[in-house]
Amino acid sequence: MADLVNEKKPRLIVVCGPTASGKTGLGVALAQRLDGEIISADSMQIYRGLDVGTAKVTPQETAGIPHHLIDICEPSQLFSVADFVDRARILIEEITARGRVPMIVGGTGLYISCLLDGVRFVDQPPVDALRARLETEAANLGAQAMWERLNALDPQAAAGIHPNNVKRVLRALEIFEQTGSTMSQQVAASRPEQPPYDAAVLGLRFADRQRLYDRIDHRVDDMAAQGILAEAETVWRNSGEYATAAQAIGYKEFFPYFEGSAPLAQCVEELKRASRRYAKRQLTWFGRMPQVQWIEPDVTADVLQRACELLREKGYPV
Repeated sequence: MADLVNEKKPRLIVVCGPTASGKTGLGVALAQRLDGEIISADSMQIYRGLDVGTAKVTPQETAGIPHHLIDICEPSQLFSVADFVDRARILIEEITARGRVPMIVGGTGLYISCLLDGVRFVDQPPVDALRARLETEAANLGAQAMWERLNALDPQAAAGIHPNNVKRVLRALEIFEQTGSTMSQQVAASRPEQPPYDAAVLGLRFADRQRLYDRIDHRVDDMAAQGILAEAETVWRNSGEYATAAQAIGYKEFFPYFEGSAPLAQCVEELKRASRRYAKRQLTWFGRMPQVQWIEPDVTADVLQRACELLREKGYPV
């Protein structure tokens, strides 16, 4: 692996795509071929105890491949894109120094884009009075109204934040009011002229979108069988403390059931719809990344073989 370590830029493999597209399996298979280690780029799999609803990789699925940035936080802790980029950057250096191949696998587009672009985040301490005012406005006007305000100011940042993720929406508004510039402007200004990595970016998508939606529906049914309801109830009972998880797809869809306002079957169907909408947003995000080389599992006879072909073109001895 010495030829992979001595490059001018660190080499990096990324496997991205929408939920339920097969990223985990492809990432593990490639890591086995290349003596790799996987860094998760999933904004929810960082939380301990939230396993079923986040489709967290199981010990069996890892096949002995080291996985990083999984189970590193309690559900009550906040974890930002800046935290991810800082930790991933250190891990990439350490994995490369060990003579192994660092691999990013996940579907959180903002995490992956900021890492590949080399974004350096400026620490902007929150102003208590400003934050309190924005939180009051959110309580009075609702999450959607605050997201629409952000969308009017900074549509690029809004595209990467779910309207129900109130904390991230308010943080972006807070930054604008503090500095007079949007989060997207600050991110753009902080990008280096050249990206920091020689990255091979493989994306999974389906030529027939319905095939992906069928996989999502099947995954949700599996989650229901594996005990997602118990996890969702824990999040619901601790929603004040588990702020991020309480807004996450996979948990909030069951809150009406616990509140007695909707039957369980209706909540399961809502989770399927929410997951399909999320997959659309993921595809839109990754579709704007020009470096992604797409693989379509419903068209390509052998996904692993095609991935290896693309990596050979980048100089990897697969």
